[in-house]
Amino acid sequence: MRPDRLNPLFVAADSLKGVGPQLARPLERLGLTRVRDFVYHLPDRFVERRAVTDLDQAGVGENIVVALTPVEYRSAVGRGPFRVLASDAAGNICALTYFGRNGGWAKKQLPLGERRWIAGRLDQFGQLLQIVHPDHVLEEGGATLGQLCEPVYPLSEGLTQGRIAALVGQALETVPELPEWIEPGLLDKLHWPAWRDALMLAHKGDHSAARDRLAHDELLANSLALMLVRSANRAQSGTPLKGDGHLRERVQLPFALTGAQRRAIDEIAGDMEQGAPMLRLLQGDVGSGKTVVALEAMLIAVEAGAQAALLAPTEILARQHYETLSRMAAGTGVEIALLTGRDKGKARESILMGLHDGSIGIVVGTHAIFQDAVTYRNLALVVIDEQHRFGVGQRLMLTQKGRRTPHCLSMTATPIPRTLTLAQYGEMDVSKLDEMPPGRQPIDTRVVAVERIDDVVGAIGRHLESGQQAYWVCPMVRELESEDLAAAEARHAALKARFGETVVLVHGQLRPEAKDAAMERFVRGEAKLLVATTVIEVGVDVPNATLMVIEQAERFGLAQLHQLRGRVGRGEGKSTCLLLRSDALSETARRRLALMRETQDGFRIAEEDLELRGGGELLGTRQSGDTPFRVASLEQIQRLLPLAHDDARLLMDRDGGLTGPRGAAARLLLYLFERDWGVQLLRSG
Repeated sequence: MRPDRLNPLFVAADSLKGVGPQLARPLERLGLTRVRDFVYHLPDRFVERRAVTDLDQAGVGENIVVALTPVEYRSAVGRGPFRVLASDAAGNICALTYFGRNGGWAKKQLPLGERRWIAGRLDQFGQLLQIVHPDHVLEEGGATLGQLCEPVYPLSEGLTQGRIAALVGQALETVPELPEWIEPGLLDKLHWPAWRDALMLAHKGDHSAARDRLAHDELLANSLALMLVRSANRAQSGTPLKGDGHLRERVQLPFALTGAQRRAIDEIAGDMEQGAPMLRLLQGDVGSGKTVVALEAMLIAVEAGAQAALLAPTEILARQHYETLSRMAAGTGVEIALLTGRDKGKARESILMGLHDGSIGIVVGTHAIFQDAVTYRNLALVVIDEQHRFGVGQRLMLTQKGRRTPHCLSMTATPIPRTLTLAQYGEMDVSKLDEMPPGRQPIDTRVVAVERIDDVVGAIGRHLESGQQAYWVCPMVRELESEDLAAAEARHAALKARFGETVVLVHGQLRPEAKDAAMERFVRGEAKLLVATTVIEVGVDVPNATLMVIEQAERFGLAQLHQLRGRVGRGEGKSTCLLLRSDALSETARRRLALMRETQDGFRIAEEDLELRGGGELLGTRQSGDTPFRVASLEQIQRLLPLAHDDARLLMDRDGGLTGPRGAAARLLLYLFERDWGVQLLRSG
């Protein structure tokens, strides 16, 4: 249970003055639903403005504060901006420009003939000086904004800097004093401020020590929680499993195992022989053969007289795994069952009975395989596919179905940079499949200018006529007014008009049943062209789909592009990936696309992706799902994670874990960063 002293930080956002239903929606888009979220909503940067008496003293591109008097309103025709022409003390004219708003709001703020202090960035549009969306408009006292270091916060549509800053200010007033959880020697050595002081400083200026301390807190909470998981797991009594090989030797594979697969199987078999439950991550690129390794592990369990379960994040993936495993294990005589939420009646009852009496050796399914009604005779191995879709807390619940804690093998097809493996999977041992099975054909990857989109559509037509299938991926669902991004719905409509009912649409905002129905049509071959967002980046296996088009490819991260490309090249036919790019490319985007042409090594791509993104992009916002962190940037993770890991190890090994004086403070830290499943483990253990 969360300590009382933290409760003020976890009350809902609407407890802050000015937050009602209308404001709650844009706040929710930023993840700002509780007071704590505002406290950790750190500025992207800080702006210093210079107060000037007239525009002659300012340079284009400079952030300034100046007194201006509105003299004329100009409404544009159509969807153009609304402009307020205003005069400074020397008679210079400047346009105050507003996009996407009607003129009423601007007129209310800027009545004609009445002087206002304007703060913003001075730009030039043709011959006209302008300030687009002024940051501040004040009647009096505006000159005091000059030379102030003002935070610039991440925003979403419907929010302003002033509104966010005011809400953050309210949230900071609720921050309590908390005892110190960082090792005192480390704190002194790095000259970091106390926690509460660090929060205040991080919102007031570019204080790198304060931001590093807050990032360290988050990394420390994560490292400590993962260590608690590992410690609790080792204290559990597992079931030693040693197979005799009589089932595995009957598995019929059309290819020889790679050295990496054999090595991973040996590591897993060694873990399963131990009395403590296995906790291992199998990390392998798209097509590296993780399913074969998982089957070998599950057959070891069955050979030893136990049962195994494979958990997949979606019904389509579960069905796909079931069919693959059934095909490979056909000669073993092991009964494999599929159990999803869709199964009802006698068929479901039969599966439940088989799991209960042990006649079913391997079950594949979604969360349905761990519902209360499902009981096992002797579940001793749990395999979790696409580990990143399930939190640590969820996984811990799943492993409570056995008489003893089952061995756990997690799998991910997302290659993870070495730096981040410890951050995400610090409680696990890691096996890596870094070789590809023989016969896997390279994917022909080409970068195509968007001007040639008609040629691409024509090529798709010829591709579909030949009996093959294709994907077309867009960066978003619907087009926003402010951005010219490809929209999946609009692209689907255009392609459907050209190719008819053979085109289907899948995106994350569809109802699950509608999404599954469209995917199943494509998997069965009834639909030939699948238009989608990145919802299809992991797991879909359609060997007949040999063409992938990614529109506005420069909008995607390298790792995401690699995952999307991995949807093709899964059969015997030659596969092609077309990366449609716009004209305006940043240097980083050019390097990304060039690397995609150059290599198909997912591990190299993961490392390069981390290098290219650097510390400028906050994790969990711009690269959803990359890491479990919100405060720590990529650069901070690379630099501070070893320190945080050592600090957590010191707490566990020298300072008494969560039972000593520093441990009491560390408990607060775990609750603060919602890693409190670490505390629950300690209690249950």
